[in-house]
Amino acid sequence: AQMSRIEAQATRRETNAAYLSTQLARIPGITPAKMYPGVTRNAYHLYMFRYDPAGFAGLPRAAFLKALKAEGVPASSGYSPLNKEPFLAATFASTGYQRIYGAATLASATERSRTPQNDRLCEEAVWLTQTMLIGPREDMDHIAEAVHRIQKHADQIARSSN
Repeated sequence: AQMSRIEAQATRRETNAAYLSTQLARIPGITPAKMYPGVTRNAYHLYMFRYDPAGFAGLPRAAFLKALKAEGVPASSGYSPLNKEPFLAATFASTGYQRIYGAATLASATERSRTPQNDRLCEEAVWLTQTMLIGPREDMDHIAEAVHRIQKHADQIARSSN
């Protein structure tokens, strides 16, 4: 039943994401994800932007996310670096992996899987879910206004969260 509205919802998410990106890009400390040349479409199952505490009087991302929620904008920090998950170390240490790949190969696996740019992204990311992009344009304005309000009061928020 939902397939009948998938195109309309996808179009609305794209339109709202483009508008929201324009609004958020005006706020120092916020960098919306961009569409790269040659990309013709984005599903926006998630809308992501980078958060830089320097643009918000040093307010930590966790406090920023909490303030967003208080403003009625549910957001999350997204994934942690998946290459650092404990299950990988356990997998590499398993008998099966040791037998297949050998100790020398697995000993260098941690070094070879270093992703400093991804680590940085995971520290800066803010995610909004796709449902937030299905609403009217006023909802996008609300999100941008909430971020701007948090920036304006970042000092006070930081003091009250300590």
